[in-house]
Amino acid sequence: MKDRLKLVFLAAIAISGVCVGQSTQSAVVEDFKPASTNQPGKQFPQVNSERRVRASISAPEAHKVQLDISAVKYDLTKDDKGVWTGDSKPQDEGFHYYQLWVDGAAVPDPGSLYFYGASRWGSGIEIPANDQDFYALKEVPHGTVGQILYFSKITNAWRRCFVYTPPDYDKNVTTRYPVLYLQHGSGEDETGWSAQGKANLILDNVIAEKKAVPMIIVMDNGYASKPAQTLQGTEVPARGSGIFSVFEDVLVKEIIPMIDDTYRTVADREHRAMAGLSMGANQTIQITMNNLDKFSYIGAFSGTSNFPGTAELDPATFSNGKFKDGEALNKQIKLFWLGLGTKEPNPFPGSVGAFRDMLHKVGIKYVFYESPGTAHEWLTWRRDLFQFAPLLFK
Repeated sequence: MKDRLKLVFLAAIAISGVCVGQSTQSAVVEDFKPASTNQPGKQFPQVNSERRVRASISAPEAHKVQLDISAVKYDLTKDDKGVWTGDSKPQDEGFHYYQLWVDGAAVPDPGSLYFYGASRWGSGIEIPANDQDFYALKEVPHGTVGQILYFSKITNAWRRCFVYTPPDYDKNVTTRYPVLYLQHGSGEDETGWSAQGKANLILDNVIAEKKAVPMIIVMDNGYASKPAQTLQGTEVPARGSGIFSVFEDVLVKEIIPMIDDTYRTVADREHRAMAGLSMGANQTIQITMNNLDKFSYIGAFSGTSNFPGTAELDPATFSNGKFKDGEALNKQIKLFWLGLGTKEPNPFPGSVGAFRDMLHKVGIKYVFYESPGTAHEWLTWRRDLFQFAPLLFK
């Protein structure tokens, strides 16, 4: 009898523990508000103070709907009106791409603005960050982001770039400005830095605070390939035509001359910088090191030119020995800047770490910044630009 009572008592404790655990796990703070990245007038998606995302979509005929964010899918629940609603777990601060799955089909959320990422136009959501003030829209003088369409003879195609001109560019008609060439990451395009990255707002704010020199920023598409070439009598794209190498030609031979002809720039290496994120960081290091007669400032955000490798680098052989003479490079490069989030996934910490070790070996001076609590994401890169821009052209 005593044993039976003991078992009943233990079972009751276990059941009670499960109930309490489930109750605690399912508790959600009901202070959701429409995301700042919603289309005008749309109430969903929403974000609460726990940084959870609540998605909602009307799909009366659907059998299963999921919210897909940060590589996790969350089941949504259907109500009697055919509206599916559900919440995510708390998300990291900053900007996130996401999508909905409706009966196995990945679709953008009709409530969000669309951003180009993951090689397609899709949904994005802003999770408010504690330090969001540095990229907030404020009552300060604002620059302008303009679009330039140009025909590239190298790619035999029309291309587009966006150009940020600082406040008062159109008023101070005799002033000339330095230029930062700023590149996006893999699967993104020339819209990334002004839409997801808020580069124009970051520069508006640091210029207003007199922390940065007024500058022009050029944001072009890092994907550039040559026209199809004939291989063995068949018209197919030539392998190894080189996205990076062809973009280098486009940048050096077409974009830079076009910008210098169109805008009031200071057209020398001392007033020209290049930076990029991830793939754009890889491109930046390769291009600038091949063209130190044109660039003196280098910024690599979450990427280096040895990616994805993590092995030890030999300065005598890596990149054809371009890094072997640290003393000479220190005289040529005014700023070599590296940034990384503290939560970056592999292999980024390893590849950036190996690159830094090589710089140490040859005594190349550089600045290293770590974005606290962020991974391979736009908040990392916004912070990078915020830290990097004030160091330029001084």
